[in-house]
Amino acid sequence: MSEIAAIRAAGLTKIYRSGASELVVFSGLDLAVAEGEKLALVGESGSGKSTLLHLLGGLDRPTEGAIYFGQDDICQLPANELAEFRNRQLGFVWQIYSLLAEFTALENVMMPLLIRGQSREQAQPEAMARLEEVGLQARASHRAGELSGGEQQRVVLARALVGNPKVLLADEPTGNLDFHTGGMIMDLLDDLHRSRRLTSIHVTHNLQFARRADRVVALAQGQLVPASEGTHYV
Repeated sequence: MSEIAAIRAAGLTKIYRSGASELVVFSGLDLAVAEGEKLALVGESGSGKSTLLHLLGGLDRPTEGAIYFGQDDICQLPANELAEFRNRQLGFVWQIYSLLAEFTALENVMMPLLIRGQSREQAQPEAMARLEEVGLQARASHRAGELSGGEQQRVVLARALVGNPKVLLADEPTGNLDFHTGGMIMDLLDDLHRSRRLTSIHVTHNLQFARRADRVVALAQGQLVPASEGTHYV
Protein backbone atom coordinates (compact mmCIF):
# COMPACT_ATOMS: atom_id res chain seq x y z
CA MET A 1 0.00 0.00 0.00
CA SER A 2 1.36 3.37 -1.05
CA GLU A 3 1.57 6.44 1.18
CA ILE A 4 0.33 8.54 -1.75
CA ALA A 5 -3.35 9.49 -1.49
CA ALA A 6 -5.45 8.08 -4.31
CA ILE A 7 -8.53 9.92 -3.02
CA ARG A 8 -8.60 12.99 -0.81
CA ALA A 9 -11.66 14.82 0.41
CA ALA A 10 -11.13 18.27 1.92
CA GLY A 11 -13.72 20.27 3.85
CA LEU A 12 -16.56 18.13 2.54
CA THR A 13 -20.01 19.41 3.46
CA LYS A 14 -23.40 18.11 2.33
CA ILE A 15 -26.60 19.96 3.15
CA TYR A 16 -30.06 19.06 1.86
CA ARG A 17 -32.46 22.02 1.71
CA SER A 18 -36.24 21.96 1.49
CA GLY A 19 -37.91 25.33 1.64
CA ALA A 20 -36.73 27.12 4.76
CA SER A 21 -35.42 23.96 6.43
CA GLU A 22 -32.09 22.27 5.93
CA LEU A 23 -30.51 18.98 6.92
CA VAL A 24 -26.76 19.00 7.49
CA VAL A 25 -25.55 15.46 6.81
CA PHE A 26 -21.94 16.32 7.60
CA SER A 27 -19.74 19.39 7.56
CA GLY A 28 -16.03 19.94 6.98
CA LEU A 29 -15.10 16.28 6.53
CA ASP A 30 -11.50 15.45 5.61
CA LEU A 31 -10.53 11.99 4.36
CA ALA A 32 -7.48 10.56 2.60
CA VAL A 33 -7.36 7.05 1.16
CA ALA A 34 -3.94 5.79 0.08
CA GLU A 35 -3.23 4.07 -3.22
CA GLY A 36 -3.89 0.37 -2.74
CA GLU A 37 -5.67 0.85 0.59
CA LYS A 38 -8.88 -0.95 1.47
CA LEU A 39 -10.99 1.28 3.72
CA ALA A 40 -14.16 0.18 5.48
CA LEU A 41 -16.71 2.86 6.35
CA VAL A 42 -19.21 2.00 9.10
CA GLY A 43 -21.88 3.93 10.98
CA GLU A 44 -25.50 3.80 12.04
CA SER A 45 -28.26 3.90 9.45
CA GLY A 46 -28.87 7.48 8.38
CA SER A 47 -25.40 8.65 9.39
CA GLY A 48 -24.52 9.63 5.81
CA LYS A 49 -22.28 6.73 4.74
CA SER A 50 -23.96 6.23 1.38
CA THR A 51 -24.10 9.98 0.82
CA LEU A 52 -20.36 10.20 1.38
CA LEU A 53 -19.72 7.28 -0.98
CA HIS A 54 -21.88 8.89 -3.66
CA LEU A 55 -19.90 12.11 -3.34
CA LEU A 56 -16.57 10.28 -3.57
CA GLY A 57 -17.85 8.49 -6.66
CA GLY A 58 -18.94 11.68 -8.40
CA LEU A 59 -22.61 10.62 -8.35
CA ASP A 60 -23.54 13.71 -6.37
CA ARG A 61 -21.84 17.03 -5.66
CA PRO A 62 -21.00 18.41 -2.22
CA THR A 63 -22.46 21.64 -0.91
CA GLU A 64 -18.89 22.69 -0.10
CA GLY A 65 -15.45 21.14 -0.32
CA ALA A 66 -13.25 19.34 -2.81
CA ILE A 67 -12.63 15.70 -3.80
CA TYR A 68 -9.26 15.00 -5.34
CA PHE A 69 -8.28 11.99 -7.40
CA GLY A 70 -4.57 12.60 -7.69
CA GLN A 71 -4.31 16.33 -8.39
CA ASP A 72 -7.72 16.70 -10.01
CA ASP A 73 -10.74 18.02 -8.10
CA ILE A 74 -13.66 16.10 -9.62
CA CYS A 75 -16.10 18.61 -8.11
CA GLN A 76 -14.92 21.10 -10.75
CA LEU A 77 -15.58 18.83 -13.72
CA PRO A 78 -18.56 19.55 -15.98
CA ALA A 79 -21.20 16.81 -16.04
CA ASN A 80 -20.03 15.13 -19.26
CA GLU A 81 -16.40 14.94 -18.12
CA LEU A 82 -17.47 13.67 -14.71
CA ALA A 83 -19.52 10.90 -16.35
CA GLU A 84 -16.53 9.86 -18.45
CA PHE A 85 -14.31 9.92 -15.35
CA ARG A 86 -16.71 7.58 -13.52
CA ASN A 87 -16.85 5.24 -16.49
CA ARG A 88 -13.09 4.95 -16.87
CA GLN A 89 -11.71 5.30 -13.34
CA LEU A 90 -14.33 3.92 -10.94
CA GLY A 91 -16.14 0.66 -10.35
CA PHE A 92 -19.37 0.58 -8.34
CA VAL A 93 -20.98 -2.27 -6.40
CA TRP A 94 -24.37 -1.65 -4.80
CA GLN A 95 -26.52 -3.51 -2.29
CA ILE A 96 -29.35 -3.48 -4.83
CA TYR A 97 -27.91 -5.32 -7.83
CA SER A 98 -29.23 -2.82 -10.43
CA LEU A 99 -28.90 -5.31 -13.26
CA LEU A 100 -30.98 -4.88 -16.40
CA ALA A 101 -33.49 -7.72 -16.14
CA GLU A 102 -34.09 -8.08 -19.87
CA PHE A 103 -30.39 -8.60 -20.61
CA THR A 104 -28.11 -11.56 -20.02
CA ALA A 105 -25.27 -11.58 -17.52
CA LEU A 106 -22.82 -11.06 -20.37
CA GLU A 107 -24.78 -8.12 -21.79
CA ASN A 108 -25.01 -6.50 -18.35
CA VAL A 109 -21.24 -6.74 -17.94
CA MET A 110 -20.65 -5.33 -21.42
CA MET A 111 -22.74 -2.22 -20.72
CA PRO A 112 -19.97 0.13 -19.42
CA LEU A 113 -17.86 -0.63 -22.48
CA LEU A 114 -20.79 -0.05 -24.86
CA ILE A 115 -21.42 3.29 -23.13
CA ARG A 116 -17.75 4.07 -23.80
CA GLY A 117 -18.41 3.61 -27.50
CA GLN A 118 -16.99 0.14 -28.04
CA SER A 119 -18.77 -2.21 -30.40
CA ARG A 120 -20.34 -5.45 -29.14
CA GLU A 121 -17.56 -7.36 -30.88
CA GLN A 122 -14.94 -5.36 -28.95
CA ALA A 123 -16.75 -5.48 -25.60
CA GLN A 124 -17.77 -9.15 -25.51
CA PRO A 125 -14.32 -10.78 -24.99
CA GLU A 126 -13.46 -8.41 -22.13
CA ALA A 127 -16.85 -8.93 -20.51
CA MET A 128 -16.53 -12.70 -20.76
CA ALA A 129 -13.06 -12.52 -19.20
CA ARG A 130 -14.49 -10.59 -16.24
CA LEU A 131 -17.28 -13.14 -15.78
CA GLU A 132 -14.62 -15.85 -15.77
CA GLU A 133 -12.67 -13.85 -13.19
CA VAL A 134 -15.65 -14.01 -10.81
CA GLY A 135 -16.37 -17.66 -11.64
CA LEU A 136 -19.58 -17.08 -13.56
CA GLN A 137 -18.66 -17.75 -17.19
CA ALA A 138 -21.06 -20.73 -17.31
CA ARG A 139 -23.99 -18.39 -16.56
CA ALA A 140 -23.11 -15.77 -19.17
CA SER A 141 -26.22 -16.40 -21.29
CA HIS A 142 -28.66 -16.39 -18.36
CA ARG A 143 -30.82 -13.36 -17.70
CA ALA A 144 -30.55 -11.56 -14.37
CA GLY A 145 -33.80 -13.02 -13.02
CA GLU A 146 -32.50 -16.53 -13.58
CA LEU A 147 -29.54 -15.98 -11.24
CA SER A 148 -29.37 -16.33 -7.47
CA GLY A 149 -28.60 -13.30 -5.31
CA GLY A 150 -24.97 -14.29 -4.94
CA GLU A 151 -24.65 -14.85 -8.68
CA GLN A 152 -26.23 -11.49 -9.43
CA GLN A 153 -23.75 -9.79 -7.11
CA ARG A 154 -20.88 -11.51 -8.91
CA VAL A 155 -22.24 -10.15 -12.19
CA VAL A 156 -22.27 -6.69 -10.58
CA LEU A 157 -18.62 -7.22 -9.59
CA ALA A 158 -17.71 -8.25 -13.13
CA ARG A 159 -19.48 -5.18 -14.50
CA ALA A 160 -17.63 -2.96 -12.01
CA LEU A 161 -14.29 -4.38 -13.15
CA VAL A 162 -14.83 -4.53 -16.90
CA GLY A 163 -13.49 -1.02 -17.49
CA ASN A 164 -10.31 -1.72 -15.49
CA PRO A 165 -11.00 0.91 -12.80
CA LYS A 166 -8.42 2.15 -10.33
CA VAL A 167 -10.94 2.57 -7.51
CA LEU A 168 -13.73 0.25 -6.37
CA LEU A 169 -16.60 1.71 -4.32
CA ALA A 170 -18.96 -0.76 -2.66
CA ASP A 171 -22.11 0.20 -0.73
CA GLU A 172 -23.30 -2.68 1.48
CA PRO A 173 -22.24 -5.27 -1.13
CA THR A 174 -23.47 -8.14 1.09
CA GLY A 175 -26.56 -6.40 2.50
CA ASN A 176 -29.08 -8.53 0.57
CA LEU A 177 -27.22 -11.81 1.05
CA ASP A 178 -27.18 -14.44 3.78
CA PHE A 179 -24.06 -14.53 5.93
CA HIS A 180 -22.45 -17.49 4.13
CA THR A 181 -23.00 -16.05 0.64
CA GLY A 182 -21.96 -12.64 1.89
CA GLY A 183 -18.71 -14.14 3.15
CA MET A 184 -18.04 -15.62 -0.27
CA ILE A 185 -18.60 -12.22 -1.90
CA MET A 186 -16.24 -10.59 0.62
CA ASP A 187 -13.61 -13.26 -0.15
CA LEU A 188 -13.95 -12.41 -3.81
CA LEU A 189 -13.73 -8.68 -3.13
CA ASP A 190 -10.56 -9.27 -1.09
CA ASP A 191 -9.00 -11.36 -3.85
CA LEU A 192 -9.85 -8.84 -6.56
CA HIS A 193 -8.58 -5.94 -4.45
CA ARG A 194 -5.19 -7.64 -4.14
CA SER A 195 -4.88 -9.09 -7.64
CA ARG A 196 -5.91 -5.85 -9.36
CA ARG A 197 -4.10 -3.55 -6.90
CA LEU A 198 -7.25 -1.53 -6.41
CA THR A 199 -8.00 1.26 -4.00
CA SER A 200 -11.26 0.18 -2.34
CA ILE A 201 -13.85 1.79 -0.08
CA HIS A 202 -16.56 -0.45 1.35
CA VAL A 203 -19.60 0.76 3.28
CA THR A 204 -20.88 -1.97 5.60
CA HIS A 205 -22.85 -2.53 8.80
CA ASN A 206 -20.99 -5.78 9.41
CA LEU A 207 -17.96 -5.19 11.64
CA GLN A 208 -16.69 -8.71 11.02
CA PHE A 209 -16.47 -7.92 7.32
CA ALA A 210 -15.19 -4.40 8.02
CA ARG A 211 -12.22 -5.74 9.98
CA ARG A 212 -10.89 -7.35 6.82
CA ALA A 213 -9.99 -3.84 5.62
CA ASP A 214 -6.68 -2.09 6.18
CA ARG A 215 -8.51 0.62 8.12
CA VAL A 216 -11.99 1.06 9.58
CA VAL A 217 -13.54 4.48 10.15
CA ALA A 218 -16.99 5.36 11.44
CA LEU A 219 -19.23 8.22 10.41
CA ALA A 220 -20.90 9.40 13.60
CA GLN A 221 -22.73 12.67 14.25
CA GLY A 222 -21.31 14.13 11.07
CA GLN A 223 -17.69 13.31 11.85
CA LEU A 224 -15.27 10.58 10.77
CA VAL A 225 -13.77 8.78 13.76
CA PRO A 226 -11.90 5.49 14.33
CA ALA A 227 -14.41 2.66 14.66
CA SER A 228 -14.90 1.51 18.25
CA GLU A 229 -14.54 -2.11 19.27
CA GLY A 230 -17.77 -3.58 20.55
CA THR A 231 -19.95 -0.90 18.95
CA HIS A 232 -22.86 -2.14 16.84
CA TYR A 233 -23.66 -0.14 13.72
CA VAL A 234 -27.20 -0.87 12.60
